[in-house]
Amino acid sequence: MKQYLKMKLKKVTILATFLITAFSFNANSQELFTLSGKVTDGSKPFSDVNIVVKETNKGTTTNIDGTFSLSLKKGTYTLLVSALSNPKEVKVVLTKDVFISIDMTDRFMNLEEVIVSAVRVKATSPVTHSNINKKDLEKRNLGQDIPILLSYLPSVVTTSDAGAGVGYTGIRVRGSDATRVNVTINGIPYNDAESQGTYWVNMPDFTSSTESLQLQRGVGTSTNGSGAFGASLNLLTDAVSENAYGEISSSFGSYNTKKHTVKFSTGKIHDHIEFAGRLSKIDSDGYIDRAWSDLKSYFLQASYVDDNTLIKALTFGGHEKTYQAWYGVTKDEMETLGRTYNPYFYENEIDNYQQDHYQLHWNEKLTENWSTNIGLNYTKGSGYFEQFKADEDFSDYLLTPITLGGEIILTKPI
Repeated sequence: MKQYLKMKLKKVTILATFLITAFSFNANSQELFTLSGKVTDGSKPFSDVNIVVKETNKGTTTNIDGTFSLSLKKGTYTLLVSALSNPKEVKVVLTKDVFISIDMTDRFMNLEEVIVSAVRVKATSPVTHSNINKKDLEKRNLGQDIPILLSYLPSVVTTSDAGAGVGYTGIRVRGSDATRVNVTINGIPYNDAESQGTYWVNMPDFTSSTESLQLQRGVGTSTNGSGAFGASLNLLTDAVSENAYGEISSSFGSYNTKKHTVKFSTGKIHDHIEFAGRLSKIDSDGYIDRAWSDLKSYFLQASYVDDNTLIKALTFGGHEKTYQAWYGVTKDEMETLGRTYNPYFYENEIDNYQQDHYQLHWNEKLTENWSTNIGLNYTKGSGYFEQFKADEDFSDYLLTPITLGGEIILTKPI
């Protein structure tokens, strides 16, 4: 009996020891450590920087002094540190409380951001917005216009006349049309001065020259045009490249859609001067009958940069020829003639237009808290729209009636 009790006691002791060890291990595995740090741009604190833990989707924002703090379990993590540019990845092994320093000098050029600082909001601002960086744009850039690339954002509805996202496209935000969506490029208004509409067809493949963009839904920081009740869309063109590069890319898609792009940069010459450019060609037959597009575009930029000065002279534009497909069809026409039916049949029912933009920006950093930004711009457009209208009076076009076989013809025949 005594031997039996001893064996029983031994088993209980072993079980108790195992439970205590397991509980202790589990408690340790659940222990939280503090990951803190400071984000700087050189020697200066960097505030309002977004920090996301890739493995957990937990995140925070740096304070005015550039500091942040997170509570995490033991493990290895990847921090995505970003503001307006591409995120910087920082690996951290957490086995105890850790303090890290993150220098963003190699990722940001504050003088570039001065161009759009007046029309963009920060993460802490009480404005609903989405920031899209160059990396995200490149994933979706197959030649379609910017509205189509933003169609996945909340409250955004996009349209495409030709049905393939190439040619005439439009964007609506929170139900408001393009006249209530104020668009700026480097802080310069892009909306048409007369109609307040936005014609993206005049800037084919502009995504390839966009560094970042911000879409503010609702009334935001718009500084131009009519009230931005729908949204404000602010684009920043390519930043100055540190290194020289050359790039050739092509994309192919449905309805014989093709995009070809050639892009280059000299990098910084003598640490101060950079030249960059892009040429693009886009063709598409369109989803709608005869809704073809023939688009060409260019982007050229010359920059001078030093510690406190950034001067950028750039020109961009495009030439578009598109067969019109904006006329709607009825339910009966779709059922009998098909979804791709286009009521236009005249061979030259086309829009032929070229638009060129010229911008000059001079940013000067005066002190740690003061900077200036001067922007000059000029836009030139030229072209025509050709259309055939049957049964029209010659007099409406200041044309002389036709006399044929003694008969006077006053209207254009059907």
